[in-house]
Amino acid sequence: MPPRPMNDEEVLSEMNKMVAFIKQEALEKAREIKVKADEEFAIEKAKLVKQEQQAIDAQFEKKRKGAEVAQKIAQSNLTNKSRLKLLQRREEQLQELFSIARTSILTFAEDEGRYSQLLEGAIVQGFLQLMETNVVLHVREQDADIAQKAGEAAVNSYAQISGREVSFELETTLSKDCAGGVKIVSSSRRITIDNTLDERLRLLEDKMLPEIRRDLFGPNENRKFYT
Repeated sequence: MPPRPMNDEEVLSEMNKMVAFIKQEALEKAREIKVKADEEFAIEKAKLVKQEQQAIDAQFEKKRKGAEVAQKIAQSNLTNKSRLKLLQRREEQLQELFSIARTSILTFAEDEGRYSQLLEGAIVQGFLQLMETNVVLHVREQDADIAQKAGEAAVNSYAQISGREVSFELETTLSKDCAGGVKIVSSSRRITIDNTLDERLRLLEDKMLPEIRRDLFGPNENRKFYT
């Protein structure tokens, strides 16, 4: 016997069941979608937060390094200024020392005995360096007499040392501001031996400068070797 057709109430009941089923399925599907969306949102949020934190960390590190560099530059500039100031003060002390030495040699010529010996030795040295038969001696005007005597004595000393003869002319061309001494010039006037007190002091300053610095200020720690 074939099943009977459903009446209106049965059809309505079945429709309600289907609707309820579909609704339940939809709710479950919606929950699944929401859960998945929440998970994806949480993941994306965590990713964005991490990226932003990394950006902030990078910016902070950049600023930190910039601050460190600026601090090192400022410290280096301060150290350099202090070093330059120290070097300037040391140079002033050296120049003061040399100034005292220059003042001292200005009075050396007042001791005629010692000055005459110095002139004679300086002239002999010039004779031996030039090894010529005729030379010109340049001295200060106030030293003309003592230089003439020292030159004559130097001629004899030169002959004893070298077995040669030499003659000289005397010219009073050195400045009055010169501390004294003599310049010995070859007959051709191409070679000049500067044995003035001023030049001797200058050479002594150059030669003794490293030793004077070491004695006054101690070894330079920035140098491995000292001269």
